[in-house]
Amino acid sequence: MSLRPTLDFLLYHWLEVEQLNKRGRFADHSRETFDAVLDTCERIAREKYAPFNRTVDIQEPAFDGEKVVLPACTQDAHDAYVQSGMLSAAQDESIGGMQLPYSVEAAANAFFACASVSIGGGMLTVGNANLLMAHGSELQKKVFALNEFNGRFAGTMCLSEPQAGSSLSDVATRATPDGEDHGQDPLGPRYRLKGHKMWISTGDHELTENIIHLVLAKIPGPDGKTIAGTKGISLFIVPKKLVDTQGQLTGERNDVALAGLNHKLGWRGTVNTLLNFGEGKYPVRGSAGAIGYLVGEAGKGLQCMFHMMNEARIGVGLAATMLGLAGYYASLDYAQTRTQGRPVGPAGKDPAQPPVRLIEHADIKRMLLAQKAYGEGALALGLYCARLVDELHTGDESQQHQAQWLLEVLTPIVKSWPSEWCLEANSLAIQIHGGYGYTRDFPVEQYWRDQRLNMIHEGTHGIQAMDLLGRKVLLEDGRGLKLLGQHIQATINLALQNSHREQSEAISLQTHATALQQAWSQVVQATHAAWQGGDPALSLANAVPYMQAFGHTVLAWIWLDLALASQGDDPASLGRRQACRFFFHYELPKIGAWLNVVNDRDPTCAQMPEDAF
Repeated sequence: MSLRPTLDFLLYHWLEVEQLNKRGRFADHSRETFDAVLDTCERIAREKYAPFNRTVDIQEPAFDGEKVVLPACTQDAHDAYVQSGMLSAAQDESIGGMQLPYSVEAAANAFFACASVSIGGGMLTVGNANLLMAHGSELQKKVFALNEFNGRFAGTMCLSEPQAGSSLSDVATRATPDGEDHGQDPLGPRYRLKGHKMWISTGDHELTENIIHLVLAKIPGPDGKTIAGTKGISLFIVPKKLVDTQGQLTGERNDVALAGLNHKLGWRGTVNTLLNFGEGKYPVRGSAGAIGYLVGEAGKGLQCMFHMMNEARIGVGLAATMLGLAGYYASLDYAQTRTQGRPVGPAGKDPAQPPVRLIEHADIKRMLLAQKAYGEGALALGLYCARLVDELHTGDESQQHQAQWLLEVLTPIVKSWPSEWCLEANSLAIQIHGGYGYTRDFPVEQYWRDQRLNMIHEGTHGIQAMDLLGRKVLLEDGRGLKLLGQHIQATINLALQNSHREQSEAISLQTHATALQQAWSQVVQATHAAWQGGDPALSLANAVPYMQAFGHTVLAWIWLDLALASQGDDPASLGRRQACRFFFHYELPKIGAWLNVVNDRDPTCAQMPEDAF
């Protein structure tokens, strides 16, 4: 089964991305140019990524004492990705970009994630460079960002530390001014960094000439102390190899040392590292301490980094989605070819009859429908959010305003929902394969292992939930929540007024619309009920069930909108309408149990005594 028809429907029919070509930034584009990008990425993914997904899982990154060693296929895939121009797909033509809408860029990158998420594309490098384009100086953009867009340099984000994990308030890496002339360096105020960063993806490799680390650190005051919390965090460019003002390597190695490789459950093809900054292994210019250049204002580093993190969260959600769909395609193919069991007739099973294909069993169809509903629904949500990014960047004032507030409430969902439910989809893919699915004879066990990371990185599941319930739905008296509700209500109204459909189908859509209206009302009620007490800790104790209910309701809305757009009698349209029906019958009813504990501010988990465990 091919991903392309689904992408074509979502992009051109549902999201109407061709309408973006009426805007000045995209005026030179057409469906033909968009299709050419999709065709190129599909071909590269098929030739350079998919055949080696198992290779990079087995041949894990290794450190030979001097450098990280990766299989040759990783370099080949990276080079092909660079040559495709996708690193600068959304950038101005004046700097070598294609000025693609982000929605088309995201769809094109989906092919690589589906083929081998472990080999990866350029998410971190592009996010790193985009951050510098937004917050860096003109010379920082020229020297670092542009060389990331052209593929000479790679980029990372260095937030987590071994002792702190997701708690950025506890960052211990320190940055001190490098000499009396530190403020005169043309590349930016120059500092010496000392500390350790953990879980750094692509933290060391030989795929590019250089690696540009964006590092969070604190600058001590005159008394040697740092500001507590996140307000004192600053952001620094720390290149693996030092460069001059023209972006050329100086021949000096910066004091950034690989301290170890993390050996992971999945995503084994992606290097993941512990990095030591300023330990003296590579003393530079006569002393220890990694040289770093301040980005933006001191103490404003986290605000800058969130520019990269929020973009990365959409990317993680889409990566999770494509793993879910990869498992769906594999298990659908298996179910259509594997014979097992016999149908149940009026007289029971007839052992004299030949075995039937797995897909002829109702329970197999249930598991396939669940995967389709999770994966294709998540893909629609991810591309919808990507389309909002296009509105944010190129729309009029009203469109930008709406996009900003919708993204506030939907970003935690677009990251978390696919991470959780496409993991379930991958589990179902294994189940359909039976015992074979638990072996390495088939790829579905790898998809599950790769998928399990997505609930953890770029903001754990619990952090997304607390961000949603504790901040996003409350901002400016719930402005984002109200706006999302208006969009949901618009779809409900269309479904209720949908009289031109065949009668049974129209009734089904109207029933779904009523169910969605009730579900959204429950979510809004639970949002207010959660904060009725005076104890914020208790209000947030059930943030994850709240997020699960919120996400399921959002996906029900997405599926109802997709069903309304699927009016044909062709198999693809019928499949979308059936997936919508499945979601409303099997999934949406789950929100009641989740919201009950939110409404009651159930203290069971919060008040569990430690010694009772």
